[in-house]
Amino acid sequence: MSDGRPIRFLFDFISPYAYLAWTQIHALAERHAREVEPVPILFAATLNEYGHKGPAEIPPKRIYMFKDALRTARVLGVPLSPPPSHPFHPLIALRTASLSMPAEKKRALIDALFRATWGGGGGIDDAAKVASLANGAGLDGDALVAAAQTPEAKDRLRAQTDAAIAFGAFGVPTMDVDGELFWGFESFAHVERHLRGELRVDDSSLAAWATLAASASRSGVSR
Repeated sequence: MSDGRPIRFLFDFISPYAYLAWTQIHALAERHAREVEPVPILFAATLNEYGHKGPAEIPPKRIYMFKDALRTARVLGVPLSPPPSHPFHPLIALRTASLSMPAEKKRALIDALFRATWGGGGGIDDAAKVASLANGAGLDGDALVAAAQTPEAKDRLRAQTDAAIAFGAFGVPTMDVDGELFWGFESFAHVERHLRGELRVDDSSLAAWATLAASASRSGVSR
């Protein structure tokens, strides 16, 4: 059975699926008497780590991703609108959301930043916007944004991202549930099953996949 630790929610505001997952993760956690620990990370760094392109950098995948996100939002009854631009620079928002503050205030701030990105707001790509949104969430926006631009804040986000990569994260959202990695909003059903103690994958079952040899490489493929 699960051990009662908070569900660590690794995210970047740049992802519509992270936004959709954020709207649902708290209810999921509450059903299992868990807390949610939000962990901002820089999605672009995970792409760089593994030499991936982001979904928005592949034209047909970009269109599919936004269409799929719209479908999912309608099923959930969650508002979803495009941000002013995409991709955009999320660093100031991520660093601000990484600052130490009471859990309820951090949740309110992240709510506001996600809504401003994907809920029809004006975006979060500069310090003035982030400060204004923090003010609207009942925080001292100017003080938070100033703190977010210190070397310590930059190091904190970098450390969180490095730790996420070391954990095995390769995208967002990623959920760390009792040390088990779940990736993407579509994994929520498996998160529920994991929290109920179901569908565990034991090491012996996984070993055959982990040691599976490759018999072809993409570099050798021709059309």
